[in-house]
Amino acid sequence: MSTPIKPTSFSTFFSKGQYETQVEMLEVAGKSQKLTIGIPKETTLQENRVAVVPNSIRILIGYGHNVLVESGAGENSSFTDKDYTEAEAEITKDRKKVFQSHILIKTQPPTLEEIDLMQVGQVLISPLPLPIISKQYIEKLQAKKVYALAMEYIQAEDGTYPIVRMMSEIAGMVAMLTGADLLTKARGGRGVLLGGISGVPPAKVVILGAGVVGEHATRTALGLGASVRIFDNDVYKIMRLQNQIGRPLHTSALNPVYLGYQLLSADVVIGAIHSRHGRSPVIVTEEMVSNMKEGAVIIDVSIDQGGCFETSEVTTLKNPTFTKHGVIHYCVPNMASNVARTASISISNILTPIILQFSKSKDTSKLFYENRGIRNGVYIYQGKLTNEYLAKRYSLKYTNLDLILTSGL
Repeated sequence: MSTPIKPTSFSTFFSKGQYETQVEMLEVAGKSQKLTIGIPKETTLQENRVAVVPNSIRILIGYGHNVLVESGAGENSSFTDKDYTEAEAEITKDRKKVFQSHILIKTQPPTLEEIDLMQVGQVLISPLPLPIISKQYIEKLQAKKVYALAMEYIQAEDGTYPIVRMMSEIAGMVAMLTGADLLTKARGGRGVLLGGISGVPPAKVVILGAGVVGEHATRTALGLGASVRIFDNDVYKIMRLQNQIGRPLHTSALNPVYLGYQLLSADVVIGAIHSRHGRSPVIVTEEMVSNMKEGAVIIDVSIDQGGCFETSEVTTLKNPTFTKHGVIHYCVPNMASNVARTASISISNILTPIILQFSKSKDTSKLFYENRGIRNGVYIYQGKLTNEYLAKRYSLKYTNLDLILTSGL
């Protein structure tokens, strides 16, 4: 005779195993893949920075990776081959060997000749300066079927761009210190001390743009005792700047009449106007410059986007200045390279955790899919151009990266 089934109450049913708290099963992480990371010596644009410094290499070596450094790569940043050797990096004079690494990291985009040394399927991390690159540059990288990332477009978790921010902080401080130096008589200036002394008024500084560059230029100028005027059409940026500085500032919208009036008595003018797309707008006309004091100084930080002064022309660290209408112009695109050691450490601190993420993820596609910040920096994916702006600019085929990753191509 069968045993009758004991009726189960509603509450008893939910207390049975299927709804009980389960033991958490943690995913066991697989071994990280060992990578070869190549750090070549920069040979273009008087670039003094190096992408990875010895202290960061110790971290990469600790995770089991091999780091190839071209001999002399860190010299201009005051890092010797001995420093890299002590960090257990492999020093080589074989340039081609460095360019055959799994991940190649540069502080300037590779030249067309350097692209020929690269291997198929490689990961390239470098800047993407729009005025410098060409259609041929893009097509050669596509032919190599590389994964190309623009380091300045890589985002942090909060949506900011850490490389851009750090280089902008450096540029703001360097611009102000450079302006103070150029004011001296030995450098062709008016012989004015930026901060002034007791009984003598300080120099007058006009800053165009209230972004990160403008903020750090303002901090430096105020720290040196200068009198500062800040112009920007974005009221939110002006409010943020005042909050960050923590004191009332002399600010104004970019009114050409009032700006022209302030330029008449300015000793140093810093242009820090950034454009999200294309060329930076010209804010100061040649006529305005011609009315400025003789021996005054213009520092155009926006020169990498064409400049915001009508009289600006690209200069270099070897020949950084020229004089027009009696006004000294400083228009060097890679200003951070003048303080190469500080800039290199900053870049290296940001890139090292990103490199480690490549090693933890055996599938590059999966890494891009899971990490929005790194994905934002990708402009070529296995030969496919995934940057819409570049595709339109050079009339090339554009492929949406999100569609590639979700479709598993």
